[in-house]
Amino acid sequence: MAFPAGFGWGAATSAYQVEGGWDMDGKGPSVWDTFTHQGGERVFKNQTGDVACGSYTLWEEDLKCIKQLGLTHYRFSLSWSRLLPDGTTGFINQKGVNYYNKIIDDLLTNGVTPIVTLYHFDLPQALEDQGGWLSESIIETFDQYARLCFSTFGDRVKQWITMNEPNVLSLLAYDLGFFPPGVPHLGTGGYQAAHNMIKAHARSWHSYDSLFRKEQKGMVSISLLAGWPEPADPSSLSDQEAAKRAIAFHLDFFAKPIFGDGDYPEVVKSQVASVSKKQGDPSSRLPEFTEEEKRTIKGTADFFAVQYYTSRLVKHREDTKGERGILQDVELEFLTDPSWKSMDWVHVVPWGLRKLLKYIMDTYNNPVIYITENGFPQSDPASLDDTQRWECFRQTFQELCKAIQVDKVNVKVYCAWSLLDNFEWTQGYNSRFGLFHVDFEDPARPRVPYSSAKEYAKVIRNNGLDGH
Repeated sequence: MAFPAGFGWGAATSAYQVEGGWDMDGKGPSVWDTFTHQGGERVFKNQTGDVACGSYTLWEEDLKCIKQLGLTHYRFSLSWSRLLPDGTTGFINQKGVNYYNKIIDDLLTNGVTPIVTLYHFDLPQALEDQGGWLSESIIETFDQYARLCFSTFGDRVKQWITMNEPNVLSLLAYDLGFFPPGVPHLGTGGYQAAHNMIKAHARSWHSYDSLFRKEQKGMVSISLLAGWPEPADPSSLSDQEAAKRAIAFHLDFFAKPIFGDGDYPEVVKSQVASVSKKQGDPSSRLPEFTEEEKRTIKGTADFFAVQYYTSRLVKHREDTKGERGILQDVELEFLTDPSWKSMDWVHVVPWGLRKLLKYIMDTYNNPVIYITENGFPQSDPASLDDTQRWECFRQTFQELCKAIQVDKVNVKVYCAWSLLDNFEWTQGYNSRFGLFHVDFEDPARPRVPYSSAKEYAKVIRNNGLDGH
């Protein structure tokens, strides 16, 4: 169970989930600051990320965790509103720049490669007030932000992610309204937000390509979440087709424009048009790319960044009873196999990762793949002796090894989610994904390794599952 020489072993965090310091040193408010401060039980026990892990003042403690594991890569995100308080380059907050410069420099000093995400769900509130991702003006604003980051940090950062899980954010924030701004736009908002996100990503990739790549020699991609959809009844043609629709709407919706031909999957276009017509809409609720936009979007990623947590069984369901929303447009329902172990919302299906990686290889011309998130939660209070969770990791590494050795999938980096227990969005601090336990009741926020952290450190040291 050895991994290829030079395989990258990492862990990941994101700014809002770990930093705290929500209004320190000139940082502007993000949509998550606003959303959590409004209360209303939209987040578990009305918890906030105001302090979180305190990483804004405790970076050195995080660095100790990174060194203790022996990570080769560390993925973190920049807080857009810490760097640009109103979201625009009109005012640059130097204290924010200094903070991220220190993280990057400390990582490189310790032989750790930074993977930097520009945007991980925490849109500056000032931009949301102007329409957020529903407004086309954000495409230019995001590009200006990306250019600032490339010019400021790109002499040292060589691996960039423009956006984290835009496929999830467009659905949860702008279709269902579960994430900020918390206003549902069922059947329209998610598509519009996704459309603008794809165009913003593409524009920033071109900015890097034309202005920075020659000198900086880095790579830019986008992180997409994908579960593996398995037909509930493998012998049912309608369930097989439903599984294809599931991955088309979830992964290929973003991957096909960016890694394929610049346009949405045909099944998505026909499905949304069909349901829109049934519901009396004058035209499809899915926006269209112009031919020029397709040419601009196509090929705007230098590696395939994917995030995997779980799999589902998929069953065809026809009658949506006129309900609106992206989930209704897919005309399917998700089920789980009763034999699957579950940890919180994650059904433990390690073989789903192998199938997903093979699908990406076959569908997108064998790209270099980075797994930028994968992990297993414990509910609070969490046991430091997390042997069951380590078993999930161990089986996942076995399947990853098979994908690389047997299927010949070109995976280069694996990042566990997460380095630390953190603020898990609407689940607050109740869902613990960390390799290190954080005591959120203690003002010092001590970090203590779980058993899984010690085992993961062995895997990194051995570059494989030695003796497992």
